[in-house]
Amino acid sequence: MDATQDKRLFLIDAYAMIFRGYYALIRNPRLTSKGVDTSAIFGFTNSLIELIRRERPTHLAVVFDVGQASVRTDDFAAYKANRSETPEAIKTAIPYIHRILEAMHVPILGVEGYEADDVIGTIACKAEKEGYTTFMVTPDKDFAQLVTDKIKIYKPGLKGGDIEILGVDEVKAKYEIEDPKQVIDFLAMMGDAVDNIPGLEGVGEKTAMKFLKEFGSIENLLANTDKLKGKLKEKVEASAERGILSKKLATIICDAPIEFHQEQYDLETPDFEKVKEVFDEIEFRRLYENLYRAFAPAPTETIVVSEVEVTQTSAGTQVKGQVTQLDLFATYEELEQATSTKSTIEQNDHLYQFVSNPKAQKILVQNLLQQKVVCFDTETTSLNELEAELVGMSFSYKKGLAYYIPLSEDQGEVLQTLEIFRPFFEKEDLVKVAHNLKFDYKILKRYNITVKGAMFDTMIAHYLLNPDGRHGMDYLSEVYLNYKPVSIETIIGKKGKNQGNFRDADLRTQTDYAAEDADITFQLYELFAPQLKKENLEDLFFNIEMPLMEVLAKMELSGISLDEKWLAQESIDLENDLRQLEAKIFELSGEEFNMNSPKQLGEILFEKMQLDPKAKKTKTGQYATSEDVLQKLASKHEIIKHILEYRTYQKLKSTYVDALPSQIEKTDNRVHTNFSQTTAATGRLASVNPNLQNIPIRTLRGQQIRGAFVSAEGKKIISADYSQIELRLIAEISGEDNMIKAFQDGEDIHASTAAKLFKIPLEEVSKTQRSQAKTVNFGIIYGQGAFALAEQTGLSRSEAKQMIEAYFETYPKLKEYMAEQVNKARQLGYVETILGRKRHLKDINSNNFVVRGHAERNAVNAPVQGSAADVVKMAMIKIQKELEKEKLQTKMLLQVHDELVFEAPVDEVELATNIIKMEMESAIETQVPLLVEVGVGNNWLEAH
Repeated sequence: MDATQDKRLFLIDAYAMIFRGYYALIRNPRLTSKGVDTSAIFGFTNSLIELIRRERPTHLAVVFDVGQASVRTDDFAAYKANRSETPEAIKTAIPYIHRILEAMHVPILGVEGYEADDVIGTIACKAEKEGYTTFMVTPDKDFAQLVTDKIKIYKPGLKGGDIEILGVDEVKAKYEIEDPKQVIDFLAMMGDAVDNIPGLEGVGEKTAMKFLKEFGSIENLLANTDKLKGKLKEKVEASAERGILSKKLATIICDAPIEFHQEQYDLETPDFEKVKEVFDEIEFRRLYENLYRAFAPAPTETIVVSEVEVTQTSAGTQVKGQVTQLDLFATYEELEQATSTKSTIEQNDHLYQFVSNPKAQKILVQNLLQQKVVCFDTETTSLNELEAELVGMSFSYKKGLAYYIPLSEDQGEVLQTLEIFRPFFEKEDLVKVAHNLKFDYKILKRYNITVKGAMFDTMIAHYLLNPDGRHGMDYLSEVYLNYKPVSIETIIGKKGKNQGNFRDADLRTQTDYAAEDADITFQLYELFAPQLKKENLEDLFFNIEMPLMEVLAKMELSGISLDEKWLAQESIDLENDLRQLEAKIFELSGEEFNMNSPKQLGEILFEKMQLDPKAKKTKTGQYATSEDVLQKLASKHEIIKHILEYRTYQKLKSTYVDALPSQIEKTDNRVHTNFSQTTAATGRLASVNPNLQNIPIRTLRGQQIRGAFVSAEGKKIISADYSQIELRLIAEISGEDNMIKAFQDGEDIHASTAAKLFKIPLEEVSKTQRSQAKTVNFGIIYGQGAFALAEQTGLSRSEAKQMIEAYFETYPKLKEYMAEQVNKARQLGYVETILGRKRHLKDINSNNFVVRGHAERNAVNAPVQGSAADVVKMAMIKIQKELEKEKLQTKMLLQVHDELVFEAPVDEVELATNIIKMEMESAIETQVPLLVEVGVGNNWLEAH
């Protein structure tokens, strides 16, 4: 091993990394079951663990700012004065991060009056003298001034992206300078808005780089201002004093009062038990396993990490003695249990019985029929409901008590046993509880058992109570019951081709696992049922979500036919398109290269064609060629347009055209998607495995894919689509008379809005004006500001601002409604849809304007999106009811946002179309007419 490998010190800039983690999750924050935002803790801790796993540092410390940076505020009181107040979630995070670091035995450093930068700079310089290579872990550009052969910047990648290491050469290239120390002059000249460093007046990034090339330093520049011309000369001379002050402020101090004692920084093994305590408190589950694995050595090493040994005894899991990391790694499950603060099946009082004898089963059924509420669960051979076989069922109606019914491998015998339980499943006034009830409903439906009457899905109940949270049963059990269930992987092994089958487990193991599931779910029901009542969510739960669950189960079982020949032809056509695009790209670039190699593409665009002199590189040294990078270059050269089109076609081909045939079920030659009721916090449904809601329809090629979804022989596809439902609903909810009247009069809403905005007669509205009005109409719902509107419409920023002001003058009640929603959210902490669906907005009162702005936009948008979801769900329930009442063979197959897709026998098309249109348009009572467009065809493309 290289000797320097033993001296690698990583110094983490705490606040920079904490803020980075927080903002990376700003759109989808991590919340605990009690609503605590743990994004900052998660982001920081995850980065720390990933750093340890990836780099295996020999020495490590985390550096915090302590108190005011008086070393700079003494010189310049306004230093960092423009910083907005720290978000509450970060203030809350700091004590937890301190506890985690202490439990991990990672030193926490800081010096009163000095910034973290100064402490890092001081230690890095002292460590350099002792032969260490120091990596400063930070996204902060100021640290570039410290870089030497032995001191580097280590920039972690965002959202799983590559890390970037900046050494001397990289810093010199980035700033076009001769020495990294010139970064101080660079910052002094251009200033730094983030730290409120004033800089020289009239000097920005480009001018600062130019000055550095010419003069080398700010002092030399100020000594030679006679070489400057005009206004710039005046501005630089007038601000010379503040430029020198800026240099002092921008200089990282390397002699702060802190010593470097190398033994203090040795990477030690964490106190796993203490870390686990903190992680349990803030509901981090996966992170503990990641931390644990990060400290496992490469397979060739066996290092003693602590004096522990895991043994299993009758009293439970015990830990003692000496063990190597390899041993620990092999016994992760035991360590996880040994350090868990949660109770498990071993510690909890319970009576779990299996009932295998038909006579005893009949007595059990009589007992179940006497209960008001019973939880049930099915055990199967697979998670695919269309091929899974039943292995067993479990029932519970009291905490700690559950029964397991093992089922035969002989499917005939299974049917006989199920007959005994039919009265239970069909009893109308008995509440049947399950977690992810749709799965069990579909399994039983395949065995000709229809679950009837009142139903309660604990997964959906939790979703309504906490739409932004996680809803898995094991997770809910740990959070709400402080109980860790038996893991299925301990019974059948980890996922993969060698995973076993539940049927092969012995009867006692099956009983404990299955009965425990029913017992836990019953306990969750006892917690969630009163909460739904308290939160006024019972109507939404029992009248919308639970009936919808049955509708979705039937849709998923039906599936939809795919024309494989159509897809095969589409694949050939796309391949031809890709070859033609490739030829065009090669012609424009002047040479052939591998289109799927980002390295080769980068070299063509940025070295040969010189499309961007400041092109960014990834850590591996190749140019970044991601979509957002290319989009910005679209106006530079027509080759970009073709490359983006090539990528779109390639994605269409691989994601849909070539992938869909492999997802056809052999049992009925149809594709069966799953509709999740608990994925989108807005209330919308999500389609998964395969996702049929994401097929792009804005491009001709994307639309063509819909042509592959066909009706069976003697049937037609019917597509029914709400027209502008969100705009109609925002008019309805806000009571905006001008908009309501336009809809009631059947006007084209975008042309009508344009006529009012531009104060011209309706018939004189141009295509461009209508398009701009359409952008504003939809943009307002999503809280779009002048900047975004200008980007989309091609207007200037001031024109876009004027248009938004004119829009609110045209629709004053809409503006009032938006302000009301924000105020309501401020007072209550949530907003509601038409049917009372809640969206909690914990950041609505945040002092950070970015975070608060995001919550304010949600306060306006969530009720509109959520109400649209409510309306579609209501329509689905009513249509299904009517189709069944009329005993029609027409089936609902798909829901894609505001569109429903059906398959109807030819002789039912007319009646079915009338039912669909009528029920959709009258799903809820509104002043604004809900308009639905219906089409019929042999495939989805023809029908839409």
